[in-house]
Amino acid sequence: MPTEAAVARPASTILLLRKGKSAIEVFMMVRHYQIEFASGALVFPGGSVDPGDRDIVGDPALCDADGSDAATLQFRVAAIRETFEESGILLARPRGAQDLIAASRAAAIADAHRVSLCEGKTSFREILASNELIPAVDRLAHYAHWITPEGQPKRFDTHFFLAKAPPEQVGTHDGRESTDSIWVSPQEALDGGQSGRFILPFPTTRNLIKLAKQPGVEAALEDARRSRVVTVMPVVTKDGDKRRLRIPAEAGYDGELFDVPAR
Repeated sequence: MPTEAAVARPASTILLLRKGKSAIEVFMMVRHYQIEFASGALVFPGGSVDPGDRDIVGDPALCDADGSDAATLQFRVAAIRETFEESGILLARPRGAQDLIAASRAAAIADAHRVSLCEGKTSFREILASNELIPAVDRLAHYAHWITPEGQPKRFDTHFFLAKAPPEQVGTHDGRESTDSIWVSPQEALDGGQSGRFILPFPTTRNLIKLAKQPGVEAALEDARRSRVVTVMPVVTKDGDKRRLRIPAEAGYDGELFDVPAR
């Protein structure tokens, strides 16, 4: 009997952007080598949507809908939570305010709660409520949507977002799921993937190539907000010892058919 296909788990990823000396820089982390998924890879902060994210979306005191439906908002809240867990950067604002919280306050909240959150001893909802904060879901621009190909044992239905990093929130890896973190230009990350300095997953490479075409942070955000996101679920084929992935040309990446290393 054919094996039942693994269900793709809802997940979110953020490309945190800041202005570099000569190009956009994006915050990236090296996944711990003992992590089951993408071990040792250079990736953007992100992870699975969890029930707590849906609870936040369902509480008007904790989440401003911003004209979005609950299904959309849960991905945005998850992206903000995962970013806080994995980098310490907090995309949130005081209830009733327009500006994001000050970097000093974000750092104090991270010092007080980040480890407990990562260990499951507190929830993001409790952190928001006790500090009278709401996640800044409006600061995220929808950038991409990738679904792991069928046939893989572990699959994700991942929405990618762009966000401008809050001033003076530098970010640092958590030392648990990630062992290092850097602010890097897209081209430097791609060059590192070519040289072997970095391990880059296929979707990460494609999104870095796409991002590298942008002249600056604001231009990247504006382009994402006006562009239509096309869902990408690569189709895997084999030609002898070659493994190929086909993605939709209309998704706006750097091609349609790619040779990738056999596994």
